[in-house]
Amino acid sequence: MVRTELLRLNGAVGRDPAIDTWLKKHDGELGAIAREWFEAMRKCGDEVRELLHDGCPVACLGDAPFGYVNVFTSHVNVGFFQGAALPDPARLLQGNGKFMRHVKLKPGTVTNAPALSKLIDSAYQDIKSRVENG
Repeated sequence: MVRTELLRLNGAVGRDPAIDTWLKKHDGELGAIAREWFEAMRKCGDEVRELLHDGCPVACLGDAPFGYVNVFTSHVNVGFFQGAALPDPARLLQGNGKFMRHVKLKPGTVTNAPALSKLIDSAYQDIKSRVENG
């Protein structure tokens, strides 16, 4: 694991009503995809906190973000703030930035749900390790 200064976000809470409002505004298939995968992030552990950041739902461990969902015109991104460091044997992750990666999900397309669930769990465990070990 490469040591980097972690992004910290102020205002994360146990359950943010603004996120539920955001998710309800995105109806149809895209909204269902976003709700499914953000709920998976919420279930990672008792320490998960959340907030709206840059207009989309973000899951954090305390104030350190590990994942997000965002709805676009024809797809949903399930993203990871330290995604470049995550193991991705199914090769789902896209992006080439220094840290962030995302998985693009489209209605009517088969999703490798076990692999995406593993990425979410790995992102949570990764941020937990980074926070606990400085």
